[in-house]
Amino acid sequence: MSMEVIRIMNLKNRYMGLCDLGYPPKALSELFVEDGIWTSQAFGTYRGKKEIEEFFANISSRIVFAAHLALNPIIEVAPNGEEATGRWRILMPFTEEDQGRRTSRWILGDYAEDYTFRDGVWLFKKIDFFVNFNVPHSGDWAEATAVRPSSR
Repeated sequence: MSMEVIRIMNLKNRYMGLCDLGYPPKALSELFVEDGIWTSQAFGTYRGKKEIEEFFANISSRIVFAAHLALNPIIEVAPNGEEATGRWRILMPFTEEDQGRRTSRWILGDYAEDYTFRDGVWLFKKIDFFVNFNVPHSGDWAEATAVRPSSR
């Protein structure tokens, strides 16, 4: 694995860690280029650091707990070493507060991302978050799980 891929993975890990710490708007916006974009059909489109900061400030009042679990990274660095793309899956248990009522929920989705190398660091140019589902956690899956037979 190249050092640039590791640096991009670290950028993503910082992003996810900050989200799990309550979505601090300024710290998250600093991970983007000045004209960066955060977009999602489910959550809206935010262009530039100011709009990205406002989005994270607002989402932190709704999502009061989150555990972003980023999975299956595919990162491709351009031959020039200054641009890259990434795809990640996400599984996220979270707590949503709506009108004083808290609900346990799950999101499954994927990120398609563009990165750029500026002033010695990797930054997000664009994050596109696609939601497969966002559902309340209800019930118990312990009895419903399938276990792979050990015949392989």
